[in-house]
Amino acid sequence: MQVTIWRRAGFCLAAAAAILSSTPASAELVLSELIIDLQPSKSARRDIEVWNNSPERSFVVIEPRLVENPGLPQQAFRRDPDPEKLGLLVSPQRMILEPGQRKLVRIGSLLGSSNREQVYRVMVKPVVAGLQSDEPGLKIEVGYDVLVMVRPAQPNPQVAGVRNGRELSFQNLGNVSVELVDGRQCADTRNCSALPGKRLYPGAYWTVKLPSDRPAEYSLKSPGKTERKVF
Repeated sequence: MQVTIWRRAGFCLAAAAAILSSTPASAELVLSELIIDLQPSKSARRDIEVWNNSPERSFVVIEPRLVENPGLPQQAFRRDPDPEKLGLLVSPQRMILEPGQRKLVRIGSLLGSSNREQVYRVMVKPVVAGLQSDEPGLKIEVGYDVLVMVRPAQPNPQVAGVRNGRELSFQNLGNVSVELVDGRQCADTRNCSALPGKRLYPGAYWTVKLPSDRPAEYSLKSPGKTERKVF
């Protein structure tokens, strides 16, 4: 029996801890980065390292997808075998890794100058050729979903926050995604409650429920800029 665990940028989709603890062996695929930031003014391509940290040979498939309307209710994924049409070059898209071997995957933007951020997901997943053992058990394969953001030539981060009682609503009115991090609401200098964070894509909105009526604080991280705001 095979179980695939997906690791995405920012969190791990590995809620099967009990299953993992009973597994006799686990193939381990490791990536150097899970978030790729491509900025036309600096570098429109990036190499990430993939290595096989297991005692078994690993067959790996790499597949890019364009995220249409990221963070919105109509979000969808589009695949295209033609990199020019997709706007992103990923090479290679297949590889074989011997135990301990490392290889590079190049991710590059094929887009021209854009006035809005483009978002991609690149799946990096092992393919099981077949179980060699007759012993019962599970074979764990760890796959990754790498976040790739192609920034606009002139980023314009602009997030609006509106307070309505114990609800704080955000909307991204700019052309680039912004991370809302290190949120907190404090009764005094020593007693603070942590608030959840989120990456807010252009046009997207998000509401967080607050534990009290006191002011709430967030750090807003965008390309080359971080600012602290009170709402």
